[in-house]
Amino acid sequence: MLKAKDGDFFISDWLRNRNTVEFLGIWESVYNPDFNYGEFAAIRSQAGLHNYKISVKEWMEKTHAIGLRATAGEHKHPKNGHI
Repeated sequence: MLKAKDGDFFISDWLRNRNTVEFLGIWESVYNPDFNYGEFAAIRSQAGLHNYKISVKEWMEKTHAIGLRATAGEHKHPKNGHI
């Protein structure tokens, strides 16, 4: 749904959006029997606040989420034949 560009900035902004957190929580509740609702509730209560940020890795670790994944990518340059 979203790829990082110039680092993790856009993804962390997307994850701090309350609507995003609500959507992810609903998805996890349907597809993930090991979802940690207690941690989700804490994250949901903070989502949308100006000073709140969470990374994909933190989201996965705290909630045992399976719907998002963090992968390290290579920074490739077009002149080297990569996108």
